[in-house]
Amino acid sequence: MLLLISPDGVDEALDCAKAAEHLDIVDVKKPDEGSLGANFPWVIREIRAAIPADKPLSATVGDVPYKPGTVAQAALGAVVSGATYIKVGLYGCSTPEQAVDVMRGVVRAVKDHRPDAFVVASGYADAHRIGCVNPLALPDIARRSGSDAAMLDTAVKDGTRLFDHLPPDVCGEFVRRAHDAGLLAALAGSVKTGDLGDLARIGTDIVGVRGAVCEGGDRNAGRVQPHLVAAFRAEMDRHVREHTVTVPAAS
Repeated sequence: MLLLISPDGVDEALDCAKAAEHLDIVDVKKPDEGSLGANFPWVIREIRAAIPADKPLSATVGDVPYKPGTVAQAALGAVVSGATYIKVGLYGCSTPEQAVDVMRGVVRAVKDHRPDAFVVASGYADAHRIGCVNPLALPDIARRSGSDAAMLDTAVKDGTRLFDHLPPDVCGEFVRRAHDAGLLAALAGSVKTGDLGDLARIGTDIVGVRGAVCEGGDRNAGRVQPHLVAAFRAEMDRHVREHTVTVPAAS
């Protein structure tokens, strides 16, 4: 599994840089603007400059409305600013067709500028609370739009977690559908260390966290702590080892 950490600004990104050996992707977001709130282009550029060059930079485009042109321009702004992973929260899309429409525009805008960029179609485990597309529709939406990954997060940050809305076996079905479509599967949403066993068991490719590695476990008032990143990664790797199937060598 890959570990994605979401600092909310340059200072926290510098803390992520101190823990760079323990994480795989640095994700730029603005938590006070929502689950996948978008930060400013200059913040993306500053964080890109602050972290090691070999660490991929992800940027959220926001919890977006059904406005394909607007979202495509926002996605282009993120990739131009230095992000190579572009995440789009399909908050305002109530049907799969609307979601595909938005993501096709994003994929074209991003990959026309940088073909090797990685586009992530993101939905919400608690979609029933906001009226957006069914979480299990995301892998097909990502496949039809030419995206590279399907992701689930939680839309309402009220202390409930990913597994409070979708139990591990349902998340496992999401992962299976993503893999069958040739996509990576990313899961987030107030993920704690206690969730890592299930996330490893179901074959999650990318785990996204913020609160779990912030002081006091608070994604808003807390700040990313390098020692918490290291501890989270150690626990994650332990569970991955436990769930890795060893194939006997042929005699």
